[in-house]
Amino acid sequence: MEPADGPGALDFHGDEEIIEVVELGPPGPDDLAAEMEDVDFEDEGAEEPDGEAWETEDDEGLEDGMEAQDDSEVTFSLHSASVFCVSLDPKTNTLAVTGGEDDKAFVWRLSDGELLFESLLGCIWHKDSVTCAGFSHDSVFVATGDMSGLIKVWRVDTKEEAWSFEVGDLEWMEWHPQAHVLLAGTADGNSWMWKIPSGDCKTFQGPACPATCGKILPDGKRAVVGYEDGTMRIWDLKQGTSLHVLKGQDGHQDPLTCVASNQDGSLILTGSVDCHAKLVNSATGKVVCVFKMESAAPKAPASEGEEAESNSVESLGFCNVMPLAAVGYLDGTLAIYDLSTQSLRHKCQHESGIVQLLWEENSAVVYTCSLDGAVRLWDARSGKMISEYRGHSAEILDFAVNKDASIVVTTSGDHQAKVFCVQRPDR
Repeated sequence: MEPADGPGALDFHGDEEIIEVVELGPPGPDDLAAEMEDVDFEDEGAEEPDGEAWETEDDEGLEDGMEAQDDSEVTFSLHSASVFCVSLDPKTNTLAVTGGEDDKAFVWRLSDGELLFESLLGCIWHKDSVTCAGFSHDSVFVATGDMSGLIKVWRVDTKEEAWSFEVGDLEWMEWHPQAHVLLAGTADGNSWMWKIPSGDCKTFQGPACPATCGKILPDGKRAVVGYEDGTMRIWDLKQGTSLHVLKGQDGHQDPLTCVASNQDGSLILTGSVDCHAKLVNSATGKVVCVFKMESAAPKAPASEGEEAESNSVESLGFCNVMPLAAVGYLDGTLAIYDLSTQSLRHKCQHESGIVQLLWEENSAVVYTCSLDGAVRLWDARSGKMISEYRGHSAEILDFAVNKDASIVVTTSGDHQAKVFCVQRPDR
């Protein structure tokens, strides 16, 4: 790990501005491998960033005020471009895996930022930006996936590659909550499921458009997948069949951006570019209610040649200890909804767009990260901000919270990942 002022650190001047924004579009679709034999789970044991990132050169400056403070304890600075994703190992919460626009993934220790191993093997290991990374439920394996569809799985203890596979353009990837099984969605509408390390495979064919988001439900037997055409499907993972399809009026009018389930999997929330969040009964596939958010401020009409300012649902999630749900919007609104009355409880405004939100496991505290480079903690009962943490000089692209909610790990367009210790006087 390099020190913040050591070689490779970015040299910024406060009076200059970031001048270039690059749009990272997905590459063209590849031919996909044929479907393999069914996967049987009976013998098994017990997170996409948007493609927009800052390109910062050494002589380019920071956005005003973003460099003012650094509340972080550890800075990981071995990535040479935007860092798109982070995940913590579930078993010990001592390791992080990060993936970036530099086509690299790193596994490193939270305590000091030192590498456990680097997934390079003497050359650029991934072929494209690493946008998905995560540990298996027991921290035995770590998986990384890039935009082109190359997925690699490593054994954490031996630091050896256990499995790899290439699909079409990768949209999302996640581990099964109880088994060594990976699920991923691709731009051709398919969702893929592999048993690791054998590679036994099953595919779930969606509509002919990208499978934009997905989540395995807590029972481990079903998954919910959202698509670019606004539809959502609940899949039976063992049978390979679609249990429920939400489309038309029940679906969304625009692409789905995110899905979440409550702790027992009985309720699903879907979020979309259409700015709606839909609460769905997972057993019946019926929409329970629709949460609609008007923009925080009226938008000025776009002048000729300019695009109208857009808004969308970027992230959402359920509280484990109260009947609350949180929805984060691109316009900076954090909405806390009361599920028992199906009404808006609080509206917490950010100065810039929310990228992601996460609930604490055992309290009514919700964390947000946003395009202004800050992490904020909110008390969902009162709607008040508890604390704010800064340190990044560009937008935060992903973050993770450890199990006891004492540590937050962030990744950013400033090429860095940071570890923040959360100080809470109420604990």
